[in-house]
Amino acid sequence: MRGHIKKRGKNSWSIVIDRGRDSEGKRRQTWITVQGKKGEAEDRLSEELAKLQAGTFVEPSNQTLEIYLESWLKHLDTQGKALRTLVDYRHSCRRHLIPKLGHIPLQKLTTQTVEDYYADRLEKGCLQHEGGLSRRTVVGHHKVLRQALGRAVRLRLISRNPCDDATPPSPVAANAKALEESEMTAVLSAAKGTRLYMPIYLALSTGLRKGEILALKWKDIDGDHLTVNGTVEQAAGHLAIKTPKTKRSRRTMTLPSRAVQELRSHRAAQNQERLLLGTHYQANDLVFPKVDGQIWPPKSFDGQHARAIRNAGIGRVRFHWYRHTHASQLLRMGENVKVVSERLGHASIMTTLDTYGHLLKGMQEGAAEKINQVLAEVEKNVV
Repeated sequence: MRGHIKKRGKNSWSIVIDRGRDSEGKRRQTWITVQGKKGEAEDRLSEELAKLQAGTFVEPSNQTLEIYLESWLKHLDTQGKALRTLVDYRHSCRRHLIPKLGHIPLQKLTTQTVEDYYADRLEKGCLQHEGGLSRRTVVGHHKVLRQALGRAVRLRLISRNPCDDATPPSPVAANAKALEESEMTAVLSAAKGTRLYMPIYLALSTGLRKGEILALKWKDIDGDHLTVNGTVEQAAGHLAIKTPKTKRSRRTMTLPSRAVQELRSHRAAQNQERLLLGTHYQANDLVFPKVDGQIWPPKSFDGQHARAIRNAGIGRVRFHWYRHTHASQLLRMGENVKVVSERLGHASIMTTLDTYGHLLKGMQEGAAEKINQVLAEVEKNVV
């Protein structure tokens, strides 16, 4: 017999699960209290025995979600995660998940409780002022909690992940914009003569991400070829160049001849600046450093970029839009989507299609006309 029931009091029962003997020969028993009628206790016993047979049985525990999440965060520190990722996970857990759900025993966390949390954060989750968090942020909380509880399932702390059946908010599509040629002219005119000009020019020329541009070194440029070997990461007061997240992010591309010329002029000006600063200049081989040669922090870069755009009266322009502009321009001119995907360093061509598929739909008319011309020539020879 693998289990039995003992009466504890009125409508109170103890389920006793016999789990065999340990390595020292001692019996292993698990006791679970059930409130209700005897039939309910019998059903619970059958359920737990089925889990034991299937290998999904978990030992009852009162460990709270807070204790578990703190343990999970310590585990992440040993997994080689990027610092930015660790900072984001800690913020999600310690500023939101733990304050709202941390008191709940891990084994009593339900799908309904998780979905109620999402609704609460959307309505009043903002910590700086009244109002809720964005759907994108709450989706991020869902991903963090689901990943954390996935490990709890593997450790047999819980039998199932309540996030698997939870429905997070639908994320809002990224509001990236492709600049028109007149807008590109306005932006470059506003940046001309400043340290922002060449990073913007290169972003429009290559579609590189901001972090990739700030991490770029002169050794990464060989004639008209540029290789992406790193990206700048800024988190928790730390600033460093790390290797790209995926193999596709580490890529080599051909530069437009005009970009090559601009880079040569930029390097000559940088050498003059370096001579003026003398020993105060830190030679880190960076293409776009601060004045003293050190890494240009992304947050500082964003601030300078925003001020330059605002002072020029152009309107709202994010640096990431230059990457979007590069891809959109190429696709509108009929460039192969695989080539565009490779230049952007997307993890797969499907990412490119998901982002820019609307542009490809607009090319159907052109494709139909091209094949129409082929058919017209073929039909001339049909007997």
